[in-house]
Amino acid sequence: MREPVDLRRQRILAAVQARGTARVRDLAEELQVSVVTVRRDVEELTRAGRLRRGHGVVRSTLPAEEVPARAGAAPGDRVAVVVPERHSYLTETLHGARTVLEEAGLRIALHIAPQVPGAERPLVERALADGARGLLLAPRWRSRADEEADEGWLAELTVPTVLMERRPRRGSAAQALDSVCSDHWYGAHLAVEHLVGLGHRRLVFATRDDSPTARSLRTAFTGIAGGHPLVERWAWALSAPEAGAGGPYAADETAQLPALLREVGATAMVLHGDVDALMIVQRLADEGVRVPQDCSVVAYDDVVAGLGAPPLTAVSPPKAEVGRVAAELLLQRLSGAPGGRPVRRVELLPRLTVRGSTSTPSA
Repeated sequence: MREPVDLRRQRILAAVQARGTARVRDLAEELQVSVVTVRRDVEELTRAGRLRRGHGVVRSTLPAEEVPARAGAAPGDRVAVVVPERHSYLTETLHGARTVLEEAGLRIALHIAPQVPGAERPLVERALADGARGLLLAPRWRSRADEEADEGWLAELTVPTVLMERRPRRGSAAQALDSVCSDHWYGAHLAVEHLVGLGHRRLVFATRDDSPTARSLRTAFTGIAGGHPLVERWAWALSAPEAGAGGPYAADETAQLPALLREVGATAMVLHGDVDALMIVQRLADEGVRVPQDCSVVAYDDVVAGLGAPPLTAVSPPKAEVGRVAAELLLQRLSGAPGGRPVRRVELLPRLTVRGSTSTPSA
């Protein structure tokens, strides 16, 4: 759903006033609209005397002392955000959080965690030493052992902390932290019901196995398909061979997907994430399998799925909204009395975007 013009212009105005200046290109990226759209909005706000334009830069017309702050945040306050490296999914989540925090007058210190176990803790310690008043965290957690290793120091944090796209296991110390997640069970449900509604009865699911999202999806797919009265046969496998480095798998779970597709007699696949899905569609084409004529494909993530040939039907978790809600929870913690609010675990529902990669099965 397209954002109303007035709301978008209010967000532009708030972002510029929070920083004093902002680049048009940065605003376009944050709002996920074109540079032309932002320029048009800036022109209208400039004509109204609310902004001043420069060459590629927008400036606030308010004196520094009049910059609005929200939730009691004082100018110069800093919040640390820790996310894994090379994770395009969380980039959109980061943009959502950034918009809220900067509107509140908070500075963001971004820390990128390398792909090694335990990388987040030293970054958090450094951020706290630098004066961070709150934390937004998305630990990589490739395995349950990784999560368990982080539970101790997470439980000892003394500043407000919110987990993004991470659902701590029940009974763990980390469960006492606020968290905001996509409901990936519901996303899997959308994909299966879409394909079954088109008439597909044999399905193949493929996920990576190196993230909490992938593990949640595997559990959801197997539970939904296993109990669905209209699904005759299904199978799960890794979407990429290197994704299975974390543990032993049966031969069929590491099978090449075109071969597994033939073995199951499947007419549809659900693939996580987008890049793997696009590569598998290319591999199917090399083997003479047409999408969607011979096999319907649903991608999960919807970061670049719409750029494929054909554009892929995809489940889209509310990535930016996860960041926005997480940042709002953090602001509430920063502005309230310690222990004044119950811990909250928020789940947001994904949506399905139907494109050209799914159709009714051929005879």
